[in-house]
Amino acid sequence: MTGGFSEPFTPLPLRERRRALLLPLAGESVAAGFPSPADDYVETGIDLNEQLIARPSSTFFLRVSGDSMIGAGIHHGDLLIVDRSVEPRHGRVVVAVVEGAFTLKRLVRHQGRLRLEAAHPAYPHLELSDAEDTRLWGVAIHVIHPL
Repeated sequence: MTGGFSEPFTPLPLRERRRALLLPLAGESVAAGFPSPADDYVETGIDLNEQLIARPSSTFFLRVSGDSMIGAGIHHGDLLIVDRSVEPRHGRVVVAVVEGAFTLKRLVRHQGRLRLEAAHPAYPHLELSDAEDTRLWGVAIHVIHPL
């Protein structure tokens, strides 16, 4: 849905030409269950830009403010990687512009209608058909947060 308003800001896309930053990648995966023997060597390097950003010209970083998506593992202060070229569809976490302000919610089809749902019980759902000034801006593809 679109509405007539100016966005709070227009972030610039990542540059198409990226300089590779290879970080060490251990030759073994880490066991999250039972321990496995560790190798003391590095097998190859990994570039996080290549792993996390498929389309630089449509990808943006946004900082999360608030706790409405904490049930989805997205916390206040986290860094989101948002791709505007990904199709917003049922089940995806989207960045929407509602009445001129950004909001982060899960896009859900409920009883044949689309709505934005928070992942925290204190926040109400927003029916898209009821919102006069709402636009789906992009899809969150990764979240980065400290442990």
